[in-house]
Amino acid sequence: MTRLLLKKQLAEIFRSYFYDAKKNKARSKASVVGFVVLFVLLMVGLLGGMFTWLSLSLCPVLAAMQVGWLYFVLMGSLGIFLGAFGSVFNTYAGLYLAKDNDLLLSLPIPVRALIASRLLGVYLMGLMYSVVVTLPAVIVYWIKVSHGAAAILGGLLMVFAVSLIVLILSCVLGWAVAKISLKLKHKSFVTVLASLVFIAAYYFFYFKASQMIQTLMLNAIEYGEAIRDKAYPLYLFGRAWEGDPAALLVTLAVTAALLVLTCWILARSFLRIATASGSVSKVKYREKAAKLRSVPRAMFGKELSRFTASPNYMLNCGLGLLFLPIVGILLLVKAAWVRDIVALLEWDADFLTLMLSGALCSMASMVDITAPSVSLEGKSLWLAQSLPILPWEALRAKLRLQVILAGVPLAFASLCAILALRPGLFGALLLLLLPQVFSVLMAAFGLFLNLKRPNFHWTSEIAPIKQSLSVTAALFGGLVLAVGLMVAGWLLRNVLSPMIMAWACTVILAAAAAFLLHWLKTAGAKTFAAL
Repeated sequence: MTRLLLKKQLAEIFRSYFYDAKKNKARSKASVVGFVVLFVLLMVGLLGGMFTWLSLSLCPVLAAMQVGWLYFVLMGSLGIFLGAFGSVFNTYAGLYLAKDNDLLLSLPIPVRALIASRLLGVYLMGLMYSVVVTLPAVIVYWIKVSHGAAAILGGLLMVFAVSLIVLILSCVLGWAVAKISLKLKHKSFVTVLASLVFIAAYYFFYFKASQMIQTLMLNAIEYGEAIRDKAYPLYLFGRAWEGDPAALLVTLAVTAALLVLTCWILARSFLRIATASGSVSKVKYREKAAKLRSVPRAMFGKELSRFTASPNYMLNCGLGLLFLPIVGILLLVKAAWVRDIVALLEWDADFLTLMLSGALCSMASMVDITAPSVSLEGKSLWLAQSLPILPWEALRAKLRLQVILAGVPLAFASLCAILALRPGLFGALLLLLLPQVFSVLMAAFGLFLNLKRPNFHWTSEIAPIKQSLSVTAALFGGLVLAVGLMVAGWLLRNVLSPMIMAWACTVILAAAAAFLLHWLKTAGAKTFAAL
């Protein structure tokens, strides 16, 4: 029974390798093989190669300083972090709050078999991520420093011990995430916020990694002594990798004890968490009159609710909404630095206005809310088509959502640019107008593409949001258009006045937007009604 349940768990985790959610059918054998090979290349080739290079950089230097154990503390910690992060959300969704918990618990399946299969699934996922770090680390140590029996035995046992530590941390963190999730009311916004924090932390450490490694190399002995004096368990953890019998015994014993404690607590609390429905506040009924809304406002509210209810939709199609205000604030804060750069490049005010307008347009191209909006109707498309409204009203609501959501931060960024760089009157008008016209054009273009190539057969919203042709074409088409504006301005700066060129581009983009809007109102509305 445990084996069958584990097979089901792994099939759910790697479902996308065998099933095409975009086309709602199983993949061919060639596609499955291709996805598996690609996955192995990414895990072993890319991640494994990256950590092998890091091991080759750290191991010989730290071993020569007689702090080889510090090398294993670093690589083991990286393995624990990567393994826990890679499996914690699988623990949350697959162990505690799986969608099939109620179904499986209603079947004559022993609870211990269900828990064991879920734990094995979490363990294998954590092992897959942690071993990409720890195995290259021990192999490099065997080759560069020592390949004695003690080092080999210590390395292999600690690779296993790290995988168990990852399992323990995944269970604890997954439990915390599950408990918090049950109490959250606005989960989509919290998910988006957590994702953005992680992205910011990732890039921070990515750009600081080289400096941190260099600092470690220069002060390895000093750091080693500080860890040995103030964090002795970490010293034992590192010595265990080198094969020290006492350190290895203590580390394995502590890991085994924590694992037993975790499993005991999990067995006692699994049913309570798995069957929890979350906190539901009691609402006292109060009679009140329903507010009558116009058709445009009602349809706009429907589209806004759809957008804010999906973290995937907000993250993938609305990331530019966050970057635009950030860019505007940075322009204000770093105004003097930007002016110095402009003076160094010898750009005049008109050319700077053109380039800055193109830059704002490139940021606006990251907002592609309309591109998957028709496909996201899915099997509920008939509801929008059966409403007693014109088809154009449904399309206009999708357009208004992107134009309004993108227009406000875009206007803020433009105002910040005007305050920071102080162009002339025509330059200020251009900075306000050109990005807005570009935004309207991108909204109409994305909706046009999605009407031409909709996908209603998806089983996961990720398919129309991330894997559709309309989203790809809208995103890269807008970026190419914005970059093309800046490149043309650069190439023609000595032939045509930048300001004349910028206003000409504004007129052309406005004409293109007007043409697409007319098509959407006429032929596009008929296409939507006939889908």
